[in-house]
Amino acid sequence: MSGISQKIAVVLFNMGGPKDQASVRPFLRNLFSDPAIMSLPFGLRHLLAELISRRREKPAQANYQLMGGGSPLMAETEKQRAALEKMLNQQNQKNEFLCVTAMRYSEPSTNEAIEKTRKFVPNQVVLLPLYPQYSHTTSGSSLGEWAKQTRKDKWKSVSVESYATSEKFIEAHVEQILQIWKQAKSPKNIRVLFSAHGLPEKNIEAGDPYQSQIEASAAKIIAKLPAELQDCQICYQSRVGPLKWIGPNTIDEITRAGRDNKNLLVVPVAFVSEHIETLVELDIEYAELARQAGIEIYLRAATLRTNQRFIEALAEQVTIALQGNGGS
Repeated sequence: MSGISQKIAVVLFNMGGPKDQASVRPFLRNLFSDPAIMSLPFGLRHLLAELISRRREKPAQANYQLMGGGSPLMAETEKQRAALEKMLNQQNQKNEFLCVTAMRYSEPSTNEAIEKTRKFVPNQVVLLPLYPQYSHTTSGSSLGEWAKQTRKDKWKSVSVESYATSEKFIEAHVEQILQIWKQAKSPKNIRVLFSAHGLPEKNIEAGDPYQSQIEASAAKIIAKLPAELQDCQICYQSRVGPLKWIGPNTIDEITRAGRDNKNLLVVPVAFVSEHIETLVELDIEYAELARQAGIEIYLRAATLRTNQRFIEALAEQVTIALQGNGGS
């Protein structure tokens, strides 16, 4: 391209997922081998990761089978990547942008993203997690792995650590909530559950800002919702293991809504793509729990995916990061 001032690579980080049934165990093994997930000595961590992946493989395969055999997260992330790249190049025509995807526990891997970035030969690199709220276990793990693998590259890099209260990110969530509510003909007596992936309490006590950022996101969204949707509750899903996790638990809140004779609208406030926690946990398991609890109406807002406001939010974060790094 002629007249290009700078070449800027934007790396989108996400956790990934198995593409098919054969990929389930490797995905689980990679997940539980991550020291950010399981803080044990190297040898013991990898031994336990192997044992856990073997034990969980069959039930996990059954859940992924409900989605066609594998996770849709990679395909949805590719659409987000392409939409962001197109928007950045349209908005900043004097620069050339290349967006690449780095999945933490599956393909395309961090190494693959690094190779694509090297071939591009960027002047600057923007590291952009697809986790709106920062946690050491998600954004921190991905950014740390990238830093470890690119020490020799000497790229001029800047990281976007979170955008939990970005105005466009908040507007995207409001759009998704109002869309599903209006499609259902605006039912009354609705309680909105902002359901986020859980985290052990010890992580928060150690200074992880995740919970406070979830609360900040929810507060901003609630402020833009109509009066009929002001009965709101933050809760946390996907609890596993013996540790004490942050709460309240989404399961408990669904049960409580049944006791209170409430209808429900569930918002996956920390997820930007559909995957096992939304399509299976929220849409199948928790929907059945709601039915058993006597809840008449159970709605679930879609994840942001390629919502125009969300892609605009990502593009805005890239621009802000470059301005703070002396870019344009």
